[in-house]
This record gives sequence, C-alpha cells and structure tokens, in this order.
Amino acid sequence: MAAAAAQSGEAQPNRPISNILIVIAMQTEAQPVVNKFELIEDPHSPFPQGVPWVRYHGKYKDLNINLIWPGKDPSSGVDSVGTISSALVTYAAIQALQPDLIINAGTAGGFKARGASVGDIFIASDCAFHDRRIPIPVFDLYGVGSRKAFETPNLVKELDLKVAKLSTGDSLDMTEQDESSITANDATVKDMEGAAVAYVADLLKVPAIFVKAVTDIIDGDKPTAEEFLQNLAAVTAALDLAVEKVINFINGKSISEL
Repeated sequence: MAAAAAQSGEAQPNRPISNILIVIAMQTEAQPVVNKFELIEDPHSPFPQGVPWVRYHGKYKDLNINLIWPGKDPSSGVDSVGTISSALVTYAAIQALQPDLIINAGTAGGFKARGASVGDIFIASDCAFHDRRIPIPVFDLYGVGSRKAFETPNLVKELDLKVAKLSTGDSLDMTEQDESSITANDATVKDMEGAAVAYVADLLKVPAIFVKAVTDIIDGDKPTAEEFLQNLAAVTAALDLAVEKVINFINGKSISEL
C-alpha cells in the first residue's frame, strides 16, 4: 500500500514535504485552485505531444505545487473525466514530476442515509471501484480494487473534516448493481476518478489523499445530473477553500506529521 510504503521510509517520511501534485478532473474545479495559488500554465508541458493534459505550477510558501488537469477531450471538447484519463495523467505526472504527495481533489455524490449533505467536504479513508464486476474468485476482489488512502489523522483533526469511504465508477448515474456494489464498499461518497488515482499511487508508492466535496445527494429526490450542475459552482468554491486549508496545513510538515 502507498500508505505503508510512505510510513516505512520509501517517501522519506521525516523530511518536510516540498513537492505536491494535485490531480483535478474538471476545469471548473481546477480554475479556482489555480487562481488561489497563482499557478501558471506550463507552455512546455512534460507530457507527450498531442495529449490534452495541462500542467499548472507555482511556488506557495515552502511548497512546489503542480496541478494537473486532464484537459478537454479532443473529439468532444468536454472535460476528460473518468478513470482512464485520471489514471493516465496521474502516472505521467508522477513519472515527470516526482511528487512527495498526491492530492486528488474534486466533487462527488453523497448518500444522505450515510450522513452526507450538499457542500460537505470528505477525506477518503478507502477507495474502491463499484462498476468492475468480475464474478470469478479472486478476480472479483481485483475488480473492486479496494485500497487504503494515506492516513492523515492530524490533518483531519485540525481541519475538522469528515472521513468516509469513496467508491468510484465511470458513470455519473447509478444502476441497481452499482448501488449494491457501493453498499458493499460501505461508501458514503461516489466519484469518477478516486480509485483510479489510488491504484496508480499504490503502484508507484506515492502517498495520496482524497478531498471530495458533495455536489449532489444520490439517494435524494432530485435527478443527479440536474442537482450536480445546480450546485457545481457553490460546491467548487467550498472545495477550493478546503484545498487551501489542506495545503496550508501540509506546509512545513513531513509525511509522518500529517
């Protein structure tokens, strides 16, 4: 696990964190963070020619911040959301930028029955998939792909953030099978990127934390897409503030102090 690797010394847990990688899926979510930290777009991207991935970077206090946004899909022109883009861009960014810590920040759906409300900010304790159904022994566990996020007890306590499990799938809506899998994952929040970022972070042994802001109530009475769009701007502002607080807490601390 990435958390275990970091705590065992591979990520130099006692050295102050200096290089942070923020992975955000949508431009609407990314732009306030870019503005807040006065990040600038890299005109000479470290990524392969032709990919739409965008790197913003800058210095904030003692931290080098890289924010990676997967960009607009070349064919459709919409944000490159979902697990494939987020996994690819996370892998490429780790290779190119060698971060000490990854922050996957973004919006998510939440379950009212499990204590989520619109505007809530959650730190994910665990990430898993709910739409990779492989009903063969052991392959079923691979499909779920459950992974622990890096534990940040001091950060959670200091910022008074909610902690919950996160379930990831490539659809905004939810089928009955998805709902059963999300319930089995014991997840309070649902997104389209987190578990993919967790998979890559685990492979490459980089500690990763997940900051998710609830835009819509999945078990509420409003259509998901309608509620998501209605609340996106306000919740993105709340996410921006949460990311700022997380970054300020991280500044000057080592991995082991989080």
